[in-house]
Amino acid sequence: MGQPTDHSPRVAWMAGQLARESGADGATCTRAMAVALLRWSGCTANAPEFAQLFGDDVGGRKALLATQSPTGGFRAVTRKKGSAFHSLSRIHCEVSGDIAVQLGLDDSTQFALRHLFESHDGSGAPDGLRAEEVPAAVYMASLAGDLDIFQRLYGIEQACQLIDARAGVLYPRDLASAVVANARPWLAVLDEDPTLSGPCSLDAAFAGSTTSLEILAHVIDLKLPWMTGHSRQVAQLARNAALQLGLDEAGQRRIHRAALIHGMGRASVPNMIWDTPGRLAQSAWERVRLVPYWTGRAARQIGSLAGEAEVASHAYERLDGSGYFRELKQGGLSLEGRILASSVALAALRAPRPWRDAHSEDAAAELLLAEVKAGRHDANVVHALLNQAPRPVASPTTPSAGLLTGREREILRWISLGASNKKVAQKLSISPSTVRTHVESVFRKLECSTRAAATLKATQLGLL
Repeated sequence: MGQPTDHSPRVAWMAGQLARESGADGATCTRAMAVALLRWSGCTANAPEFAQLFGDDVGGRKALLATQSPTGGFRAVTRKKGSAFHSLSRIHCEVSGDIAVQLGLDDSTQFALRHLFESHDGSGAPDGLRAEEVPAAVYMASLAGDLDIFQRLYGIEQACQLIDARAGVLYPRDLASAVVANARPWLAVLDEDPTLSGPCSLDAAFAGSTTSLEILAHVIDLKLPWMTGHSRQVAQLARNAALQLGLDEAGQRRIHRAALIHGMGRASVPNMIWDTPGRLAQSAWERVRLVPYWTGRAARQIGSLAGEAEVASHAYERLDGSGYFRELKQGGLSLEGRILASSVALAALRAPRPWRDAHSEDAAAELLLAEVKAGRHDANVVHALLNQAPRPVASPTTPSAGLLTGREREILRWISLGASNKKVAQKLSISPSTVRTHVESVFRKLECSTRAAATLKATQLGLL
């Protein structure tokens, strides 16, 4: 979204304050914080579509959030149901709602996250809800978010003016007035004690809720369709190698969890850069080099992931110092870091990319061994990786295995990688209309309406 890493926690804290100021009960306060924390969780899901529209999906979102129009950046362009922005909003909201389901959040929170871009005057998306039809938590998260962004860009006085101008259009006037009245003291408290926007908000919003890091891995990989399943594949390779190399259970678990989150920082780089074939321009390369830095910065905000965050930030280091972002050499890279770096490289070689086909097992092994010979990867780690018997990521005995037919799973796999109906039809030698019929059946069975949501749900069910 082009925002600082503390944006959502700060917004969550202020949304909670607004809920209390408005006389809401404890459940509503907690819901407002949860919605604020998760309202951008669907941003990876529509990144490919945003990239087609703007070129720079990260910069495009940042510009929309900074728009000073009284009708708002996102909502102002969702008025027509057939518009591109309406489609983008629908993808985002559906995935955010599905994430809430996986987190075990209540129905009201799920509903709010499925209607993040609704407006008080009914001009929003995805369903054009208006006034009291829109959950209060959506208004509170939106107001707190606008305040945080506008005061940072334009100062508190102008931020309050912009919020007042949007009252009655994007959000209720009484809530907007409460934000304007309390903006200065709230921001002052946050500036004096930034920790208020961290553990306190997270603990309150997700108390008693636990989930697997696989969900986070799936959400990370949604940003680039051709990376579907990548983080989970890296995690499997890394854990198996750690076992072969004699790491204890704690070490195996740490490397597995670090592998699942190692791509978090990719969200900071536009898809147009990731999709570029060949050599990157220096300015683009500098952004890519900072991906592991942002992974570490983001993951460390979750205290229980501090150790994993450190390992994850070594995903692209090389033993000869040619890696990034630290440019560590052999003595500075731990065994866990070496395992992760080699696992990432092997998984990438075995998978297709927009500019090349997947390498065969033998070809991938040959390329990785050449890197060992050049001094960039640890020989023992690479041999442990290559000695693993190839195995599917998901077990065929998963309870959901019979949910889709073989042909539906095949088509779902192609569309999850970003292929159009026409492209799938060509690959499978069937008609586009047949593909469309199968896609509609997949959506119906998975209870979703967008490809991103189908991909997320299918990966969680072990169908991809």
